Amino acid sequence: MLITDYFKKFLHSSQSSGILLILCVLISLFIANSSMGEAFQNLLDTKIGTELFHLNYPVSIWINDGLMAVFFLLVGLEIKREIVEGELSSFKSASLPIVAALGGMVVPALIYVLFNQGTDYANGWAIPMATDIAFSLAIISMLGKRVPLSLKIFLAALAIVDDLGAILVIAIFYTDQINWMYLGLSALMVAILVTFNLLNKVRHFWYVIPGIFLWYFMHNSGIHATIAGVVLAFTIPTNTSATVSSPLEEMEHKLHLPVNFLIMPIFALANTNIIFKSGMVDGLFSNFGYGIIFGLFFGKIIGINLFSWIFIKLKISTLPDQSSWSQMLGAGLLAGIGFTMSIFISLLSFKGHPEIQDEAKFAILVASVLSGFAGFSLLKYIGKKREARAEAE
Repeated sequence: MLITDYFKKFLHSSQSSGILLILCVLISLFIANSSMGEAFQNLLDTKIGTELFHLNYPVSIWINDGLMAVFFLLVGLEIKREIVEGELSSFKSASLPIVAALGGMVVPALIYVLFNQGTDYANGWAIPMATDIAFSLAIISMLGKRVPLSLKIFLAALAIVDDLGAILVIAIFYTDQINWMYLGLSALMVAILVTFNLLNKVRHFWYVIPGIFLWYFMHNSGIHATIAGVVLAFTIPTNTSATVSSPLEEMEHKLHLPVNFLIMPIFALANTNIIFKSGMVDGLFSNFGYGIIFGLFFGKIIGINLFSWIFIKLKISTLPDQSSWSQMLGAGLLAGIGFTMSIFISLLSFKGHPEIQDEAKFAILVASVLSGFAGFSLLKYIGKKREARAEAE
């Protein structure tokens, strides 16, 4: 097999983006704690752009507000596709991942609040609510046929709903001050985008150009600019056909590679450059650390499975096909990999407090590693038992 064939196989493997993210996390940690750390931080703090349109920002802002808007565009496209033709297209099919995602947001947030109510860390209550789509799906994909396809679809749908919830939380609770003029211009852009949709404009430039203006206006309105990505996504035309590709599906396909192999790795490099300091490990054993770690590790598995159990007992939902409750526990553990979204929310929660952001990142990293390892191990063990039972029969 040629090198180019290996490269193509890597790019199209469902596990590759997760492997690359892990590698970037390790590289970022290494750089931050080496002699290159200060130079790397100076690079992230370097301003680029122009003052002409108030677009002169540090590299880190361009990454977190600019590139991440493209990530949220992809997430929005996936959400819309699932609503129109996928796992979220009917109440029966959507009820379990939706209610599971709700439980997986509410219980972790409550656990965090239980530990941090009335403290300087109270604003970070949303940190353990998020599930990292890339990491959780990459890990469950590594298990291959040991996990039923229905469980993978359930976890994917849950993560998408979870991300939608996180997006709404960011828009509602992490917006500082509203500039109504720019918000009005944002609404005008949305109206233009909806009009193009109604006129059945299918070329992407009809949406991308107004989408750039939407990002600019929303960025200046006070609402976090990444929300523009989701709003734009919901205006892209789609269809219910399984054979005819829609503009939404074409855009989604085009964005997967740059988002998974460029934007997310850059985000990981820029935001996990945690400098290990004396006392940081002790921070894990503080109320702040407990709130994040217990919220992600225990909160996710309890919330997801408790809410799922209630709806299944009420006969509103059913377990994913050929799945068991023990596998649902494994999926709940994998949902505790908060990484990308949790770090993103921690940056918004503690603006101007880099030392708290670092503590949050470290706790998120530890919780995500614990959740990922535990979920993978449990699902692998259950899969092996099922294989052995099948061979015996």
